[in-house]
Amino acid sequence: MRVTTAFKRLLRLDGVNVVDVVFGASLITVTIALRRTRLECPHCRYKTSSRYDTRRGRRPRWRHLDLGVWRVELVLSEPLRRLCCPTHGVVVEKVPFARPGANLTRDLDDLLAWLATRMDKTAVSRLCRVSWRAVGRACERVVASDLDPKRLDGLFRIGVDEISWRKHHKYLTLVVDHDRGKVIWGAEGKDSMTLDRFFDELGTERSAQLTAVSLDLGPAFIKSVTAEGHAPNAVVCADPFHIVKLVGDALDDVRREHWNQLRKLPDDKWAKNFKGARWSLLKNPEDLNHDQTTQLRDIRRKGGSVWKAYQRKEAFRAIFKGDLTRDEAGVMLDRWCDSAQRSRQPAFIKAAKTIRFRREIILNAIEHGVSNGRVEGLNNRVRLIVRRAFGFHSANAALALVMLAAGPITLTLPHERQLLLDGK
Repeated sequence: MRVTTAFKRLLRLDGVNVVDVVFGASLITVTIALRRTRLECPHCRYKTSSRYDTRRGRRPRWRHLDLGVWRVELVLSEPLRRLCCPTHGVVVEKVPFARPGANLTRDLDDLLAWLATRMDKTAVSRLCRVSWRAVGRACERVVASDLDPKRLDGLFRIGVDEISWRKHHKYLTLVVDHDRGKVIWGAEGKDSMTLDRFFDELGTERSAQLTAVSLDLGPAFIKSVTAEGHAPNAVVCADPFHIVKLVGDALDDVRREHWNQLRKLPDDKWAKNFKGARWSLLKNPEDLNHDQTTQLRDIRRKGGSVWKAYQRKEAFRAIFKGDLTRDEAGVMLDRWCDSAQRSRQPAFIKAAKTIRFRREIILNAIEHGVSNGRVEGLNNRVRLIVRRAFGFHSANAALALVMLAAGPITLTLPHERQLLLDGK
């Protein structure tokens, strides 16, 4: 068997013939030729047999998957031709084994994107012997070409939340489809104008199909969702997690104030006993370990402002745990707010004012059973990606990895794709 025939079978690249193979010290250079004669636009399916011009450029090169310890590069036997597409103008013809504008093959792009969702870019670049920036560009290309173009179709219940991708208040706004459990849209920023871009892309017809939108208590997203034409038939639901967290933060303020008072006492015995009580108070009672249960029992025995604040927190949480109707939940919510505003604790008075102000969307969440729990679960995956990547230089790079890990995209490794093509 000739070496060119052997490499044609090894590379398994569609639409090309192997013309020559040159072995170097650590590099194998494979010269290939395109089999087709018709020119194809890299951005659409337009094909033509006529060139735009007869210019002779440089022969392009692409990095391919490594072969053992050797790096493999593909070199075209002649320069790529140009064509005039009616939609995209004058472009360079498409090659069947690489994405438009890439100097890496599609197989290597897919491998880098899959590895980037499971390890940091530095490790990927060392393993595959590419630059750190090449990994990020590969991720962006895979998302641009393989992200489901119909991801905004058939939306009924969505959740909106923001996630920090960098220090100094750098945020991404993410939109999640509750039914599919996927991130379907994202953009840099967390204001109402950012979410307005999502509804502009969604369009009037698809926006009218939305039945429920869950979000936090911030005014920016609520302003965008309730704007004219954005979600006219959707019920706006406040996320129970953020509501309970609001009351939990009020409890934590009372705990912190009590802790500071104990520290000022001449006898520090009380402060030592109260130390570490934060998680004993904030965690759900069924999730406490033995030491935390003992500490909570001591707090209950002593009573005081901290124990009363803890009881208010648990009473508020019980509103969302019980199977209540909207009217029953409204009565209990009003009673809780009345009790909190008479508590003489500024943190709970402030929380009660916010809850009264957002009463309707809180009751919507209880009535329809919609929450951002799935969104928060995906946010944990996003936070893991950010920590593992040790930060990002741009929001597009962060968003590309988010879509790869949690978006409507199926990452297929080269050998898996070949098995699918072979029907095995």
